[in-house]
Amino acid sequence: MPNDLIYHTYLGEDGKPHVSPGPILEAGEDLSIFFFNEINRARPQVHSLLLRVMAERTLTAFNKEHRFPHMLVFADRNQVEKEETFDIPSAARDRFMMEIPIVVPQDLDIMESLVFDTRFHDVDNLIAGVPEDILEYKNLNSFAATLQDNISTSPTLRKYALDLWHATKSPLDYEVKVSGVDMNRLVLSGASPRGMAMLLRAARVNAWLNDREAVLPDDIHAVFHETIAHRLVFSPVYEMRRTEIAREMLDGIINVIAAP
Repeated sequence: MPNDLIYHTYLGEDGKPHVSPGPILEAGEDLSIFFFNEINRARPQVHSLLLRVMAERTLTAFNKEHRFPHMLVFADRNQVEKEETFDIPSAARDRFMMEIPIVVPQDLDIMESLVFDTRFHDVDNLIAGVPEDILEYKNLNSFAATLQDNISTSPTLRKYALDLWHATKSPLDYEVKVSGVDMNRLVLSGASPRGMAMLLRAARVNAWLNDREAVLPDDIHAVFHETIAHRLVFSPVYEMRRTEIAREMLDGIINVIAAP
């Protein structure tokens, strides 16, 4: 429940009720990473709370507004079990910059390492081997702003991005089709303005990682599926095949719209 994230109530040794901060308030303004394990096991009320915290980075509790200026939210979800789970609403999905599928690797060497290499059996020790203090979390916001301001997008690139956006809303206008799907009934809502903004933010980062000062179509293609697929809203009849349909539809959009 939402209160589990904000505070804990318990009986103390004195036999009286006590209240202590929950995981969000305990870290306060120093909260930099919030990882939500199996988010679809949380109730809708929790999703609503998370929506506000992610959007505004604030939370009101104990008659005080608490701010989390550095918070980044990561979450995973159980895609196998359906009992006692709650679908994440489209508004909540839209708050996440990316949805990245994590699948069992098919490479035999990696599979063997996961089974027999003991360093993969202790997550805490594995994380302890990651170098620390590469960039202090309090500097991430200013660094991100500097990066975004200094990677340019040409007018031609901007038009291309807008064409991609329109195609997510009306794929038939661009003759994009998905096998076995009635395209007239498929899309209820395409990518949101937030989604397209996130697409370009991620594309700028990809350009920077490749030592470029301007975004190319390849940078958009590199992050297109991960930033857009989870934002598409399909008719309920097609929701069970969401992952497969979104992948084919977005591939079709990339293939049909000519890149500059």
